Amino acid sequence: MSNLSVLLVEDHRTLAETIGAYIEACGHEVDYAADGLVALHLAVTQRYDVIVLDLMLPGVDGMTVCKRLRNDAKITTPIIMLTARDELGDKLSGFEAGADDYLVKPFDMPELAARIEALARRSKGIKARYEIAELSLDAETLEVRRQGQLIALTGTAFEILRVLMREHPKVVSRRALEDELWGDEPPESDALRSHLYKLRQALDRPFETPVVATIPGRGYRLDIGDAVNSNR
Repeated sequence: MSNLSVLLVEDHRTLAETIGAYIEACGHEVDYAADGLVALHLAVTQRYDVIVLDLMLPGVDGMTVCKRLRNDAKITTPIIMLTARDELGDKLSGFEAGADDYLVKPFDMPELAARIEALARRSKGIKARYEIAELSLDAETLEVRRQGQLIALTGTAFEILRVLMREHPKVVSRRALEDELWGDEPPESDALRSHLYKLRQALDRPFETPVVATIPGRGYRLDIGDAVNSNR
């Protein structure tokens, strides 16, 4: 899932830079706030897909920020709360304040990115799981399987496959794929061709028949059986 707008609220500068750089490397846009007052202002005046909110902030703490956004400003943007606290009571307090998810420090960056994208999908009502014949994709667990065999995909290849499965059996044009992946700023090089090659290497090469088909002059589609899409 690409081109999300994320508000990162974290007062530890080095950690904020590390988190922000990773989220941006995943294809998303990041705004920063180092304290609760700035976070409240940005969250109310700007539109975000997900807010990543540290609990311990100078001035107005994260718990108060969350409560004010939910109760006073009526902001429904999904919120992931970051904290060093691992007690059940602290987690329950965070959920009661209006947080949608809770991640305890230290955490792995890929897990944070996966949680951000999962919350955004739920918020937008995007399908979480797709099954087409022998092929399945789970956007919550980031797992792809063909004939039951787990397939390892990079983030961009995973997103290409998700779009192709979502649109199956329709043909997806090159422009439509580029818009899904990079919005209005696609890479100058022929990045899509490279990512499609990697997808085919992972998804088609170990099996007898390929499923990712190029339709000359039109785009790409999955050459596989009827789709059964399900939410989870």
